[in-house]
Amino acid sequence: MSDATANYSDPNVTPPMGEAIPLGIQHVLAMFASNVTPSVIVAGAAGLAFGGAEQVYLIQMAMLFAGIATLFQTIGFGPVGSRLPIMQGTSFAFVGVLAGIAATQGLGVALTSCLIGGVIHFALGSVIKNLRSYFPPLVTGLVILAIGLYLIPVAIKYAAGGAADFQMAAESFGSLKHWAVAGSVVVVALLCKFFTKGLISNAGILIGMIVAYILAYFLGMVNFGAVAKASWITGLQVMPYGFEFNLGAVIGVTIVSIVSAIETVGDASATAKAGAGRDATDEEIAGATYADGLGTAVAAVFGGLPNTSFSQNVGIVGMTGIMSRHVVTIGGVVLILCGLVPKIGAIVASMPLPVLGGGVIVMFGMVASAGLNMLTEVKMNRRNMVIIAISLAVGLGFNLVPSAVQYLPGIWKTLATSAVAPTAVCAILLNQILPQED
Repeated sequence: MSDATANYSDPNVTPPMGEAIPLGIQHVLAMFASNVTPSVIVAGAAGLAFGGAEQVYLIQMAMLFAGIATLFQTIGFGPVGSRLPIMQGTSFAFVGVLAGIAATQGLGVALTSCLIGGVIHFALGSVIKNLRSYFPPLVTGLVILAIGLYLIPVAIKYAAGGAADFQMAAESFGSLKHWAVAGSVVVVALLCKFFTKGLISNAGILIGMIVAYILAYFLGMVNFGAVAKASWITGLQVMPYGFEFNLGAVIGVTIVSIVSAIETVGDASATAKAGAGRDATDEEIAGATYADGLGTAVAAVFGGLPNTSFSQNVGIVGMTGIMSRHVVTIGGVVLILCGLVPKIGAIVASMPLPVLGGGVIVMFGMVASAGLNMLTEVKMNRRNMVIIAISLAVGLGFNLVPSAVQYLPGIWKTLATSAVAPTAVCAILLNQILPQED
């Protein structure tokens, strides 16, 4: 790194373009795999054909609106946007709830809930600083841990070759061929992450998935038929699955939206601290929340899933010392260009399940680890341990034994078995009700 880069602690200063463009691409590479994965999982839960046109479209929207939401964040307008180098992407936090809704109620209900949830999320920008006390590390850490633990079985099923509807595939499920491909992702990702630096280290998971993709191709597991049929330019569809309102689904998505908003507050604060050595202002925190909600609502109109700030990109700001929001703007533009080209979405959709499985074993495990990391800030007295115990037992218990709530009506059963919603509700209520210990 040149000496000049050490001076880029001002968000409004841009490095020379020869340096800014590679840095912007680095931000994209660090979050690309995590950004498209939720769309693949929710599409599978909804029963869409793996590698089909509908799944390709959802992947495109993930790229396109991650880029647009990033511009909301970095460029901004009016009160919208933190004007900080915060990269937006499709949120893992919503996967559990949306996969359940998509599987039982359809994508129309799921995307309508995202639209309404995004509007509510946007409104939180005006009051977010007053809500932070309801979401201390005890609550947010528990919710994020529950998200990771809920998703890990999905990762294992994909790695073993499970079909897109989460059912075991044919007799090849769990075969050595599948595990060889999935394992190569993990091995390459670890080698890149811990034995290299800079761009290669930050893109470790993506590089691992590319290597595994090539291996899968030589093992006869890749079909490029959909790539050949895909066009070069996309056309956007307004509410592609219709507008279908369901109160329970909206409540479930809204609960996760509040948690996502608090996570964005943390990312904005961490970005300001890492890049400029200061605390984020109230205006930056409110602007980041407005951008989160607006990005989610606009994406839902065209078939995209909810957006949130990506924590791994905060690490890049800290590592490079470059606080320039214009660098991340370049990354947003790259994502928009990728989202407008269906062939790129088709290439992602042609990825065999074990390749995806190997990647999400790392990603979902890291989500759970992030939750544990937040809980390390919590004093483990009897009160807090009881809250952790009951929240996880109820949240994960209903998920593991869904028949225990079989008499709940429709969407409420889906929410009860989503792991995230019951964990969040229990943690918030218990944290407010139980007296503090000295």
